[in-house]
Amino acid sequence: MWPTRPSRTVKSLLPEGFRVRDALPSDLDAAEDIVRAEESSFRDANAEPADLADFWRNANFDGASWMVERNGATVGFAAAIERDAESAYWATVRPEIAALGVSSWLLTRAEQRAREAGSNIIRAGCLAGNAAADPLFRRLGYREARHYFQMRIDFEQAPAPSSTPGGVEITPFRREDARLFHEALNAAFSEEWGWHATSFEEWRERRLESSDTDVSLWFIARAGEDIAGVVRCERRRDGGGWIGALGVLEPWRRRGVGRALLFHAFSEFHRRGASHVGLGVDAENPTGATRLYEGAGMRVVREDVIYEKELR
Repeated sequence: MWPTRPSRTVKSLLPEGFRVRDALPSDLDAAEDIVRAEESSFRDANAEPADLADFWRNANFDGASWMVERNGATVGFAAAIERDAESAYWATVRPEIAALGVSSWLLTRAEQRAREAGSNIIRAGCLAGNAAADPLFRRLGYREARHYFQMRIDFEQAPAPSSTPGGVEITPFRREDARLFHEALNAAFSEEWGWHATSFEEWRERRLESSDTDVSLWFIARAGEDIAGVVRCERRRDGGGWIGALGVLEPWRRRGVGRALLFHAFSEFHRRGASHVGLGVDAENPTGATRLYEGAGMRVVREDVIYEKELR
């Protein structure tokens, strides 16, 4: 039975006529629909569903993520990833209920959950351009912390080939490469803001063995017996391609390895008939990834803002 009110420790009440329940992995489609409705209310909708799918794959559905319903329809949600004393939330509601207090209630409940989980920091993302979001976050004690871009390239013709640095060869992923691939990703992203390294066992379960993973779209830049960089790509439901992670290890940076992996992915997706390829990147990426992607012909099609609040 769904509660019509949150627990007593949540200071604000869920507005009349709404009820909340725990979110489930199977709620992904409903959550994606809410995000697209939100975006279409203030700009051309170009949200890529697998962005949320990736977040959903890592979310905590054991009491940390919720769906809000009214009259049997799903109208809002908050989903959390909890790691290393940090809670990262994505929460949003449908435009027609945006002024009814549901967003504020979700963020209040998220903060309560984060404190109960022992988190020192709570972060929450929203779509850039949502004029109502910034004053709400600031009223609740958050500050703007980071911007992320979703970038995309459309294929009007076959991607131009990119040379591979001397001594480096790009090869397909093999199952026996799994541990080295995982280690390379953790090492390559160790400087990224908000990055949390995962154990091999967790990564294997959530990524390698996921039912929607296609390892034929994973590639390794090898320098003899060493790994110089890796790229993990994903199929997209909208007919395009997605680069989920592209990382180059520090000794091989600024030598063309990242560009070679990027264009290898472009060529593979084009060969498979994809009309476009997208990816997500920190706007302040310390390795200069944004410049790499712009130089390869990609453009920004969406921007997200991350807010954060220290919990004392």
